[in-house]
Amino acid sequence: MGTNGSTMLKPLRQGLPPLDPAAVSNAASCALPARYEAVREARQFTRRTLGQWDVGDRFDDVCLVVSELVTNALRHAVSGETECLAAAQAPAVRLHLMRWTGRLVCAVRDPSHETPVPRDSEDFSAESGRGLFLVDSFSDSWGWHPLAGTLSGKVVWALFRLQPVE
Repeated sequence: MGTNGSTMLKPLRQGLPPLDPAAVSNAASCALPARYEAVREARQFTRRTLGQWDVGDRFDDVCLVVSELVTNALRHAVSGETECLAAAQAPAVRLHLMRWTGRLVCAVRDPSHETPVPRDSEDFSAESGRGLFLVDSFSDSWGWHPLAGTLSGKVVWALFRLQPVE
């Protein structure tokens, strides 16, 4: 995961129950381009990674939440201007997966400082706007934090409690 992974853990520790960064049993990260095909790439990366980690019954929930978090980052946080900058410098969106013995965190970093706001969950007929409602429904908790230091933007995360594999 490199230096970006350790940087990601700092804001995650602020909003989650105590998680020792040294106790991460597995971690993986991938850069995603600022285009909607990246959602498919994120799902494939997540499926491969979770398949290696054997996360049991949370597999489908995690894949769905990753799709929603990456879609939201691309739709709401990456503008055309950022897309041009991202192509010239660094990927605009980055997906991090971190697994502890009983927990899994999916975190998506994007360049925006805007607060992610869930839309009204009452309008299920709308074609969009249900992403954070789904994240809330399928994960055990979620949140976001602005990034500081050399990283600009924010990270939106979702936590999953994992059942022990027997």
